[in-house]
Amino acid sequence: MSRFALLKAVLGPILRLLFRARVEGAEKIPGSGPVILAGNHLTFIDSVVLPLVCDRQVFFIGKDEYVTGKGLKGRLMAWFFTGVGMIPVDRDGGRGGVAALMTGRRVLEGGNIFGIYPEGTRSPDGRLYRGRTGIARLTLMTGAPVVPFAMIGTDKLQPNGAGMPRLGKVTVRFGDPMEFSRYEGMDRDRYVLRAVTDSVMAEVMRLSGQEYVDMYATKAKAA
Repeated sequence: MSRFALLKAVLGPILRLLFRARVEGAEKIPGSGPVILAGNHLTFIDSVVLPLVCDRQVFFIGKDEYVTGKGLKGRLMAWFFTGVGMIPVDRDGGRGGVAALMTGRRVLEGGNIFGIYPEGTRSPDGRLYRGRTGIARLTLMTGAPVVPFAMIGTDKLQPNGAGMPRLGKVTVRFGDPMEFSRYEGMDRDRYVLRAVTDSVMAEVMRLSGQEYVDMYATKAKAA
């Protein structure tokens, strides 16, 4: 049994019991081949919940600090996060965005699922912010369909800055796959990239019911 299968078998039922996790539309995720899961990002535990509610393993990038901690706690965190599919990337450097994009491309070209939060960071106030165009570049470069998803309720369980999550109810809602083959070869056209990204974010907004803000979340946090 793989580490992912073990974690899912052990933690999946616990997740459903403690957080009353409800999953809607999971059957819309293709059973094979490359897939991009793109959704909103409310709090840290989104990246714990998402892999555990999907039948296929979801790979995603995360801060390398999650796997470089010292002592028993650091080793356990590294074991868990790499087990559920996190790929550590130094995103603070000048080439962090490029490294993340290339990592996603490798995952997809291997026929796997890559999870991404187009907002680029957690929402500072529960609203949905403007998506960054890396999601569009990935789908156009690889031909992988995009399955939008919405995390609902995780911010109530673990408000930004909180420690251990509270008990409560979480819903993960998946939408229909979106494909953009009509834009093949146009992954350097900034107007196409913006149009593709905005169409994905519109679906995420529909699924989540969040208010949309046409501003990058990083700018909102800085303000």
